[in-house]
Amino acid sequence: MKKIFANAAAFIKGTDLYLFIMCLAASVLGCIMVNSATRYSLGEGERLSREFIIMLIAVALGIVLSLIISAFDYQVFTRLWPLIGGVCVILMLLLYVFGTGPSARSDVHTWLKLGPVNFQPSELVKIGFIITFSVHLEALKDKINKPLSILQLGAHAMIPIGLVATTGDMGSSLVFIVITAIMLYIADVHWGYFLGVFALIVATLPLAWTYVLKQLQRDRFLALLYPDLYPDIIYQQKYGMTAIGSGGFTGQGLFKGSYTQAGLIPEGQNDMIFAVIGEELGFAGAAAALLLLVLISIRMISVGRKSQTFSTKLICNGMAAMIIGQMLINIGMCLMVMPVVGITLPFYSAGGSANLCVYLGVGLVLSIYRHNCNEETVRIKVYDSLL
Repeated sequence: MKKIFANAAAFIKGTDLYLFIMCLAASVLGCIMVNSATRYSLGEGERLSREFIIMLIAVALGIVLSLIISAFDYQVFTRLWPLIGGVCVILMLLLYVFGTGPSARSDVHTWLKLGPVNFQPSELVKIGFIITFSVHLEALKDKINKPLSILQLGAHAMIPIGLVATTGDMGSSLVFIVITAIMLYIADVHWGYFLGVFALIVATLPLAWTYVLKQLQRDRFLALLYPDLYPDIIYQQKYGMTAIGSGGFTGQGLFKGSYTQAGLIPEGQNDMIFAVIGEELGFAGAAAALLLLVLISIRMISVGRKSQTFSTKLICNGMAAMIIGQMLINIGMCLMVMPVVGITLPFYSAGGSANLCVYLGVGLVLSIYRHNCNEETVRIKVYDSLL
């Protein structure tokens, strides 16, 4: 018994409790807000919505898996990068055959139906990409600015970006671009390459507008400029903005938001969860929710700075980039700065895939903290023979 308690104490001592507790706090708030956002849809005799239950299960499973992952030395995962990369590509390819999407979007196939639930592979691929890209960057770090290296890294990044974009998940493809840019910046890629890519993007915008974007996606951009001409497109964002404004500084109160409880915020539990937070908790609550995400990201960056290898620094910064990227895109949608692209707010939005997979990434950062940051920390390594 003493040995069990000693091992438990050592495990806790080796865990980044600051990061772990902040993630738990964010998930608790997220579950509360999703519960509030879905109360209007409850049938007679129902107390909890299906979305809330799935999120609760995903968060609980994610927490357990993150702790299990943290017990493994992170090198177990970086050394398995070919397998991880291969599985990610296969999952995305399966979407072209078995993928489904919202009933109103026949052109979208972003989910794999697994029994009673839908799984979104792109959420898992984000974590897999951060791992494989960090290994690739470390392998090329001594010649990172050579044209051939940049071409290799560009091809690596374009695989998930292309696969995700062509399934109709424009939001996730933008997140991949943010992750790629931040990891390349951390790897000290020369600014001239960034300038060149930016110029290429600007030059190809007319072609992308005409031949890549679908009509609905073009309409969503135009709706931001001419909202009166696209009332059926912009209504989701208009209701979200109105709800946020009605919250004032302190909000209308939990479970008391007039728009939220009437079900007037489309996808309030998912894409527009920030509008629910803003209406019911006000500016103060919304600012606190965003600050928590920023603090989680800063903590991940801090773990990366304290780590002793190049790849671990990249992994931690890649995870932070994923969270901040999704946050900025999601808030941009809710504030009508960006078109609706279908992206969740990390830890807060409903969705089993998103909530489960973000904790897989958290577990990876916790593993780096345990095994690569502090030599004095009592380490618990699992399956050392794999190393």
